Amino acid sequence: MGTALALLEIVLPVFLVIGIGYASARTRFLAENAVDALTSYAVRVATPALLFLALLRLDLGQAVDWRALLAFFATINISFFAAMALSRKFWRRRPGEAVAIGFAACFGNTVMLGVPIAERAYGAEVVAAVFGLIALHSAHNYFLGFITMEMVRADGTSFWEGLRRAFATTISNPLIWSLAALPLNLARAPLPEMLVEGLDMLAATAIPVSLFSLGGVLTRYRLRDEIGEALMISSMTLLAMPAIAWVLTAFVLGLAPEFVRAVVILTAMPSGVNGYIFATLYGRAVGTAASAVLLGTILSLGTITFWLGLLALWS
Repeated sequence: MGTALALLEIVLPVFLVIGIGYASARTRFLAENAVDALTSYAVRVATPALLFLALLRLDLGQAVDWRALLAFFATINISFFAAMALSRKFWRRRPGEAVAIGFAACFGNTVMLGVPIAERAYGAEVVAAVFGLIALHSAHNYFLGFITMEMVRADGTSFWEGLRRAFATTISNPLIWSLAALPLNLARAPLPEMLVEGLDMLAATAIPVSLFSLGGVLTRYRLRDEIGEALMISSMTLLAMPAIAWVLTAFVLGLAPEFVRAVVILTAMPSGVNGYIFATLYGRAVGTAASAVLLGTILSLGTITFWLGLLALWS
């Protein structure tokens, strides 16, 4: 009982902030455009500042392990193609719809939810490994999704146009701009203290604002008729992905505990808003992607607690 309570003490404050954001938007205490502004600030300003400073300060030799990257992205790719295959076989989805389902099933909410969970559960050592993984997360997933979609859909767009769109969309993501910290880190180039202090102030707001705005955004989603597929997506993100990641990191590759924890926790996050955005962009399986965000976030309170407990027993 004591262990269970300790785990809930890690997880519940995170979901409390999400719940306050949800209640604030649901009761119209905050207007819809205020939620949009907070979400935009979190995604485009505060979180990139947090990631930039984290990458700038990382001991790359200690925080980045190519085997952890291999396990992380292998797990993502397995989930992507497995969910595509399941949606085609059991729900008779068209190819483009199957890609949108696969994207929702592989793109967990690593930044808004994964970072605060890792920080509260494990502290600086695991968070450093988390940022080493997140650095390439969006770029990999969007390229995977865009290129696959352009290869299978039949909307008259050439593959090369799809590739151009994938590249343009990826480099316009502010999270990708944060990678500018890596050459500065390698060159050990000092930044003006005033600039760093300003970025620190922005970064300090990233986690609470992200969690609060996530709660506000969740009020817009409904559990629609595609509940079966939404449950399949949630099963992939909350159960299958962390299970695969745990086997790969702990038993196949034999990684150090901090990397095992980082990879498992990030792959245990529910489907994030990026899956919904991707589905909306192409007009494929939008209702299913929206349902998966809401259902997965609700279920993740229990599953994240489970994975934290399993990792505690393992270590």
